[in-house]
Amino acid sequence: MTSVEHCERRLPLQISHTRLRRPAVEPLLQLVVEQGNELSTPSARAIKSRASRWLHQGRDPGWGLHPERFDPDRVHEAMRWCARLFDSGCLYPVESHGFDQLPTSPAMLVSNHSGGSTVLDCVGMAYAWYRHFGTSRPLHFLAHEILLSTRLTGPFFDRVGVLRTSRSLAREVLSEHRRDVIVMPGGDRDTWRPWKDRHRVRFSGHTGYARLALQTGVPAVPLAHIGPHDTLLVLTDGERIARKLRLHDLFRIDVFPIHLSLPWGIGIGPWPHLPLPTTLRYRLGAPIPLPCEPMADPPAELVAEYDLQVRTALQIQLDELAGLPSVPPAVSLRGRVRRRISERVKLAERLRGAA
Repeated sequence: MTSVEHCERRLPLQISHTRLRRPAVEPLLQLVVEQGNELSTPSARAIKSRASRWLHQGRDPGWGLHPERFDPDRVHEAMRWCARLFDSGCLYPVESHGFDQLPTSPAMLVSNHSGGSTVLDCVGMAYAWYRHFGTSRPLHFLAHEILLSTRLTGPFFDRVGVLRTSRSLAREVLSEHRRDVIVMPGGDRDTWRPWKDRHRVRFSGHTGYARLALQTGVPAVPLAHIGPHDTLLVLTDGERIARKLRLHDLFRIDVFPIHLSLPWGIGIGPWPHLPLPTTLRYRLGAPIPLPCEPMADPPAELVAEYDLQVRTALQIQLDELAGLPSVPPAVSLRGRVRRRISERVKLAERLRGAA
């Protein structure tokens, strides 16, 4: 059934009962189909929160939707300003390692997210990247749509290559533009995790990046960093409060943290803060090999397995940066219990054998 025929069957009674012949009705049906197609454009799909729709007032300027808007001159200008913050001896000196392991473009960097809404980790990584590669190799960050919804931030981030978080947009960048992408699957839950968990990977079950890697044939490159989470003290992420306030529907955020930070003292909510001085350390790992050829619809089991491999590699890198013993992230509480039981059984068997 064609789109026009489908719409014709669902026309209101006052239209379908008229004596208009089909040639006269056809333009009206086609208009309905075209309006429906407009609602399914990438721009409409990318705007999801009520706050972003209100800020756009129904007229989306398209910030963060066009990778071709990347402007090297804007990046050079930003780098000159960032050097005052991130060079050696400044407030937030950047140390980076492992760039020699990065494959040729396109690559998909998969990173933890830290430091609250100030996004110091992203700016520091961008500085390390362009300091190493220059602007000949653009890096596109996938960011929360609210960052690209205001005139204060949208035009600038749009010109330096920041894109709205969208799997179809990331696929376009990797497959068509052949450029590098960095994703932070943990999102707000990761960047606002409690300080005691600052060295733990927290993706909260988000596996879209793993599915994208299996679909495009672009392996994930784990990128670990520490430092930004030491610029404040997150006491709790406040997920229960966020659910009560329905913040996901309003702003697409799932946390309402309580933190000790400047200038707030005790900060309540995901407000940006003034970061305390600290060293930002980044480490790129080796690409995680894909288990198969690219496929349009990889099975869930394969996606989960690849996600676990990436998280395990990322956790090992985080532990090395922090000087902690490497402990791969558990899949679930059930997995931890099963592993502990298995270890106890093996130990008991060894003791019986020795006796």
